[in-house]
Amino acid sequence: MLALLAVTVPLGVMDHSPVSSGGGSLILAPVFGVLGFVVAWRRPDNRLGWLLLGAVGFLVLSGAAGAYAVLDYRLRHGSLPLGWVAVLLQPGWAPAIALFGLGVLLFPDGRLPSRRWRWALWAYLAVAALWIVGTIVISAGAIIGHHILVDSAGNLLAIDHPAGSAAWWGTVQGLFFPVLGVCWLASVAGQVISYRRSSGDRRQQLKWLIGGSAIAAAGGLLGVPFSNSPDQGLRIAGSLGLAAVLALPLSMGVAILKYRLYDIDRILSRTVAYAIITGLLLGVYAGLVLLATEVLGFASTWAVAGSTLAAVALFTPVRRRVQRVVDRRFNRARYDADAAVTAFSGRLQDAVDLDAVRADLLTSVAAALEPAHLSVWLQQDRR
Repeated sequence: MLALLAVTVPLGVMDHSPVSSGGGSLILAPVFGVLGFVVAWRRPDNRLGWLLLGAVGFLVLSGAAGAYAVLDYRLRHGSLPLGWVAVLLQPGWAPAIALFGLGVLLFPDGRLPSRRWRWALWAYLAVAALWIVGTIVISAGAIIGHHILVDSAGNLLAIDHPAGSAAWWGTVQGLFFPVLGVCWLASVAGQVISYRRSSGDRRQQLKWLIGGSAIAAAGGLLGVPFSNSPDQGLRIAGSLGLAAVLALPLSMGVAILKYRLYDIDRILSRTVAYAIITGLLLGVYAGLVLLATEVLGFASTWAVAGSTLAAVALFTPVRRRVQRVVDRRFNRARYDADAAVTAFSGRLQDAVDLDAVRADLLTSVAAALEPAHLSVWLQQDRR
């Protein structure tokens, strides 16, 4: 896998497109590969680690093969050796997508949520197998017929834009993708149902998966349309959106390995809180700029400076209020702990009896932190 990643970079440079067919693999493969390796190493009995390694292997293989196909069939006119092998291996993205979807269905322990989901598993495997076999048949037909045409990313045109004798593949893809999507939705629905019925560690694991999936989906929806925008600001936003896709493998790694598993509530509350704060402050900033420039007639430079100072001044009070509201909904344990500490601080101001303070302290700490053992040591004043 590492060797294929290392080969993809010089091949991309040689075909004048460093991120042509290997761009996706260069971004996603290292993170998913590390996750698969760690899970397979630490939890060898968990099928997810091996599924992720297989998916990343096919993804990287597809990227390297696509880059070589571009170099051979678009720049060297088929003069390089073993170009047909690259064409045959380039559709490796098909089994990679199938394995990634299977990983979602079998999350987090490599087993189905229940026996009733066997029909969904077999239906998904059948559809995925037919799709993969179809890509191989089309690629082999193009090689045998000596009619190999690839686009700038190394994809075989007969697969992406089937015509002539390969026109049937367009109909097959038109049926396969909706069925594949239904199977994916069914697997996600199975995880949601499992989340509602679960408790303890499994519930926290599914929280990590749902949270990471939501961030990754939002990042993908933001990144795909804006990553190639001519506007620099939109391009930066698109790049950040694509980077957010990595939240999915990271959240899966935390959930499977149970590393800081119970921090999900705090992370969700912080994510939601800062998203709300950012939206509010951007709205205030834009509103003040429009008010100062369009209504009051101030110069744009002074309007921008004043609006920036106002947004900075509002940050701390807005953050406190929003965080309190969000914690009450998404991080109840922290909210209750803060409430207990605040109430104790209020009672402490008027307390004069040391024994009463000690008893109140023990009660407040027990309510806020829920420790297994608790003791207080008081130094006696010998004077």
